[in-house]
Amino acid sequence: MPPSRSLPRSLRRWAGLLTAAAAAGAALMAGATLAEPPADAAVPSTAAADATAGATGWVGTWATAVARPESGAALAGFTDTTFRQRLHVSVGGTQARLRLSNVYGTQPLVVGAATLALPGANPGDVDAATLRPVTFSGDASVTVPAGAEVVSDPVALRIADDNDVLVSLHVPGPTGPATYHSAAHSTGWLADGDRTATPSGSAFDRTTTSFWFLDGLDVRGATSGAVVFLGDSITDGSGSTRDANRRWPDYLADRMLQLPRPQRFGVLNAGIGGNRLLLHANSPGQGDNALARLDRDALTQTGAGTVVVFEGVNDIQQPNSQYDPERLIAAYEQIVERGHDQGMRVIGATIGPFRGWGTWTPEREAVRVAVNEWIRGSGAFDAVIDVDAVLRDPADPQRIRPEYDSGDHLHPGDAGYAAMAAAVDLSVLSPRRR
Repeated sequence: MPPSRSLPRSLRRWAGLLTAAAAAGAALMAGATLAEPPADAAVPSTAAADATAGATGWVGTWATAVARPESGAALAGFTDTTFRQRLHVSVGGTQARLRLSNVYGTQPLVVGAATLALPGANPGDVDAATLRPVTFSGDASVTVPAGAEVVSDPVALRIADDNDVLVSLHVPGPTGPATYHSAAHSTGWLADGDRTATPSGSAFDRTTTSFWFLDGLDVRGATSGAVVFLGDSITDGSGSTRDANRRWPDYLADRMLQLPRPQRFGVLNAGIGGNRLLLHANSPGQGDNALARLDRDALTQTGAGTVVVFEGVNDIQQPNSQYDPERLIAAYEQIVERGHDQGMRVIGATIGPFRGWGTWTPEREAVRVAVNEWIRGSGAFDAVIDVDAVLRDPADPQRIRPEYDSGDHLHPGDAGYAAMAAAVDLSVLSPRRR
C-alpha cells in the first residue's frame, strides 16, 4: 500500500523509499529485470511503480518557495481559471508527481483538473502525445485544505534531464487568497474555463510571471538525492534573463549533469526575493523568514540530503536592519543544528558585496564583513561556498565586479550567476545523508 497522504511529507518520503526498496528486493530475488516504462504507458499501480523505479525512490527535481498573498491578484484569488506553468527540471525520470500548495489559503482549494505534458512547438503549447491527466488518490479533482499541501499520484511520463514540463491546473474557485511564488522569472499562461487538456497555447489569453498553487515536482530516476538552495533574490534569480534558466542554481545544475549518473542530484530552488533570516519581509511576496520556512522549504523536500544557506544581505540592508552580527550568526547556527538533526549536510555561503545599492552604508558593510568572517572560519557548516570572493571587484572589494553586476549593484547578472556556479566544488554538495 502507498504511504498515507495524511502523514507529513518527510514521513511519506521515507515510507515511500521503504516501499520501493521492498518491491525492488522482491523483484531481484525473483530474477526480474527492472525496466523503465515507455513514455506513453498507463500509470502503473503503486507496487508496479515502485518495482519499476527500483530502490531509487522519489527525488525532487524542481521546487519553488511559496509566500503569503497580501495584495493584488494573489490576495483576490481566482475563479474558473486555468494556469499553465513552465517548470524547468534539473534531473529527469520515468515518472513524475506534482505537489500542490494551499499553505497560505484561507479556505479549501478545489483543483478541478490537472495535467502534465512536455512542451510543444510554440510558447504555451504542449505536445499532445505527452499530455497526461494527473490524479489524486485516483480522482481527477482534489480539495486541498487551508494550510495544507497534497502530492499527486504517480504519472508515467519520461522527462529528460534539463528539460521543461508544463503543468496545467484548473481552479473552479473562487479560490480566496492564492498561495504563490511572486517572481518566477519564467512566463506562464492563464485562460478562462478548463483548458488543462488543450494542446495549443493560443487558448490562453493572459500571461503571468508568478508560480501559482505549486511548490514542487518529483521524479523517479537514478540520482543520489536532492540539494536545496535556501536563499533570497540572488538565489531566486533577480537580474537574470527571464525564461532563459540562468539563475545560479540553474547554471550549477548544468554542471551537475556532467557527473556520472549515480552522482547526479535534484536541484531545488527555495529562494524568495527580499527574504530574510530573522524577520518577515517588508513587501508582499517576500515570504516568511528563513527560520520560519526552513522545515517546509528545505528540511522536508523530497530526497533532500543537503541544504545550501545563502541568506543575510536583506537582514543587513533592509529597514529594521540588523547591526549585531551575533544575531545573524545565531540564526545560521539554528539552521545548522536543525539540518543536522535531520541527517542533512548544511553548506554556508558568504554574503556578496553591495556597495552602490541604495541602502549601503559603512556600518552595514561592517556587519557583512563580520558575518562572512564567521561563515568562513567558524567550522559550523559542513562546507562553505565563498560567494563574496567570486563576486567582489578586486579593485574595490565592497562592490560587485562590473562584468558580474546586473546594474543595480546588489544582484548579479547572468555572467555573475554563471561565475558563482562555476566556483562551487560539486563534491561538497553530495546529498547523501550524514
